[in-house]
Amino acid sequence: MIHIDNKSLKGYKFIDLFAGIGGFRLALESFGAKCVYSNEWDKFAQETYQMNFGDTPEGDITQVDETSIPDHDILCAGFPCQPFSISGKQYGFEDSRGTLFFDVARIVKEKRPKVVFLENVKNFATHDGGKTIRVVKNTMLELGYSFQFRVLNPINYGIPQKRERVYMVCFRNDIERESFVFPQPFKLNRFVENFLLPDNEVRDLIVNRTDLVLNDKVNINYNAPSTIRVGTVGKGGQGERIYSPKGIAITLSAYGGGVFAKTGGYLINGQTRRLHPRECARIMGFPDSFKLHPNMNQAYKQLGNSVVVDVLQLITQQISDALNHKYSGTNQLEMV
Repeated sequence: MIHIDNKSLKGYKFIDLFAGIGGFRLALESFGAKCVYSNEWDKFAQETYQMNFGDTPEGDITQVDETSIPDHDILCAGFPCQPFSISGKQYGFEDSRGTLFFDVARIVKEKRPKVVFLENVKNFATHDGGKTIRVVKNTMLELGYSFQFRVLNPINYGIPQKRERVYMVCFRNDIERESFVFPQPFKLNRFVENFLLPDNEVRDLIVNRTDLVLNDKVNINYNAPSTIRVGTVGKGGQGERIYSPKGIAITLSAYGGGVFAKTGGYLINGQTRRLHPRECARIMGFPDSFKLHPNMNQAYKQLGNSVVVDVLQLITQQISDALNHKYSGTNQLEMV
């Protein structure tokens, strides 16, 4: 997570839809914005959210009356990727019905926030031949908003994890602001080895296998902004690959099998193991003060489904600068 030395969104209110464990909330609260409503259907994610923020998100957004949601300035939503059933020719608001994005759209239509800040998987940008994102764009245009999107990778923004996601930022057309641009990338200077716990805290994660095979990359002594595969176990399938901590992490996953499921394996101080949930949290930008779910499997799943807080903070900085007529185009934040 990035240390923010200003509260440029103080006085702004936001809502947190498809909230997960609260990555968007951490990002916006770091700029002084106040969360006035949250929604998340998964009961275990609700538990983690409550542990950290003191309130439990409302469930099943499809059953929520949009008029009951508090007024807000910014709507945040990491909504699921779903195929749209295209019924018309405009690919707009009417064509979004029957999907969870429609629930975002009906809230936007009712509450008219200044900014809509959305996140989805990388493939959302090309899903269904581009029709999916076209529905979202045209819906937002129809509702009176601008629409900008960009696929960003955390390795270009200080976090050593390959996790490309599409981010969408929409401003209400009548809001006086400066132009918004996505944050500029910068050189990665932290790697998996910078996010690890002491060996004595991860002994239970060590895997000893007789079919462990290492390659000559195991002796690499330099850092690289890419994954460095140094070996395998079994047939070397997903969840059976071993990497060097001098590179970046593979994409953390909520699902998947194999002995190194959800995190991949890493050769650390001569031992092979998967990452600890706390290490995963760090590689997602969550501070050590953030409480993880006590069920380890749920913690892994929640982090694998989450958002990279640092990237959200950098985009939020650009949103704030545009709203406050203080656009700089450069990153002035301090990584912590």
